Amino acid sequence: MTNDVGSPGNGASRPPSLAVLLTLVVAVALLAGAISGAAVALLYDLDHEPVVQTIAPQPTVPAPAAGFAEDAVSQVTALALPSVVAIVNQFEAQGELEAGVVGGAGVVVDERGFILTNAHLVQIPGELFMLMGNGEVRSGQLVSHDAPFTDIAIVRVEAGGLTAIDIGDSATLQQGQTVVVIGSPDIDYFNSVSTGVVSALGRRKQLGNIWLEDLIQTDAAINVGNSGGPLLNLDGEMVGLNTFRDVGVDDLLFGISFAISSRTFAPIAQEMITSGAFPRPLFGVEFRDLTPQLAEELDVAETQGALVLRVSEGSPAESAGVQAGDVVTLFGEVLLSSQFGLLNALGIIAPDAKIQVEVLRDGEPLTLDVQLEPR
Repeated sequence: MTNDVGSPGNGASRPPSLAVLLTLVVAVALLAGAISGAAVALLYDLDHEPVVQTIAPQPTVPAPAAGFAEDAVSQVTALALPSVVAIVNQFEAQGELEAGVVGGAGVVVDERGFILTNAHLVQIPGELFMLMGNGEVRSGQLVSHDAPFTDIAIVRVEAGGLTAIDIGDSATLQQGQTVVVIGSPDIDYFNSVSTGVVSALGRRKQLGNIWLEDLIQTDAAINVGNSGGPLLNLDGEMVGLNTFRDVGVDDLLFGISFAISSRTFAPIAQEMITSGAFPRPLFGVEFRDLTPQLAEELDVAETQGALVLRVSEGSPAESAGVQAGDVVTLFGEVLLSSQFGLLNALGIIAPDAKIQVEVLRDGEPLTLDVQLEPR
């Protein structure tokens, strides 16, 4: 099974070309007749409002005509389109990562300029450009992201003329319920609308070292470029944040896509907006979650837990005496397994908690006291 999240460096998606970037960031601005040079600069911190030179609006979505929105889907679309944006992240070469461009979608969730999107679109430092629902191009800056715990991020743009989407409760969804998706597939198709149903609720899927929880599965068309866009109910409320699709390995899969539930993203996004970050604990190890197959490959006797590959200098793990080669089997009160790894355990523990960690070292059990720190 392959998960297509549109993330740079994971080999799963095709980032938009530079020509696409120019189309989104330059062509629209030229049509508006207001561009006067390179990308505009954004100055922002949590204590001040952002200051940005903006491009004059150039409407791309016509106003609804008389008799428009006669059915539920078109009504939802008319309500949501002003809040949906396309996001382009243009970044320079960084270490082993080559320079590139990544694009997707985002949703205005606060009229002060806060936009919710996927972390995998914006976590690499670069120039962020937002193509707003009315065709205006604005520069943005990352406020915070929650990777690798969840694929959630908040970006901020200049306030003014923004419409925040209504957030609904994903707990009210039912299997088979109609949902609407808006995004910019392949970035070329700005603010495309697709429909489908809720295929399943409460799904768990593994991405990297973490199991994502409480996912909404849908058969609505979600492609590269839809990441970060809204999953909407027929009341026009955002109940999910579109994140990835399952494309299969030997046999191609179609109509299996996933969104982060509003029950998951809403409190994280609100904390990022309020305080600039969502607190998570720092342990300070590089690790691999063990499975029987991986344990056999690595010639490790244990088949469950997290194999410590490296301990960061000055980290809580080093202070507690954790060593490379240890296998962490119990983290606080959480028994680690292939279905609930170390990152998941970190995700449910307070960022400054003092816990006991059980490890196996050379086959012998050892209990260590760890004072976690906020990362």
